[in-house]
Amino acid sequence: MNKSELTRHLIKETDLSKDEVSLAVKTLLEGIMNAVNSNKKVTLFGFGTFMVNSKKARKGRNPQTGESIDIPATKTVKFIPGKVFREYVNDSLQ
Repeated sequence: MNKSELTRHLIKETDLSKDEVSLAVKTLLEGIMNAVNSNKKVTLFGFGTFMVNSKKARKGRNPQTGESIDIPATKTVKFIPGKVFREYVNDSLQ
């Protein structure tokens, strides 16, 4: 599901207009991105937690040449699904 499919789903499930739903989705996603970018955890109870995960600089190898390369430190976003979400996914597999 992409952003426009999510928007269509919310329009169908609510009495809100397309503009209202689009603004709500945009605002929600921007809020999550801004909080995570400020090194804050975003926890949506039952759904999951978004947080920054730091990776240290390390040595790597170019697979084509075998040459040693330096891989710089980076930040990534980590998502840990909540208990309700995990149970929902696992129950739907049965």
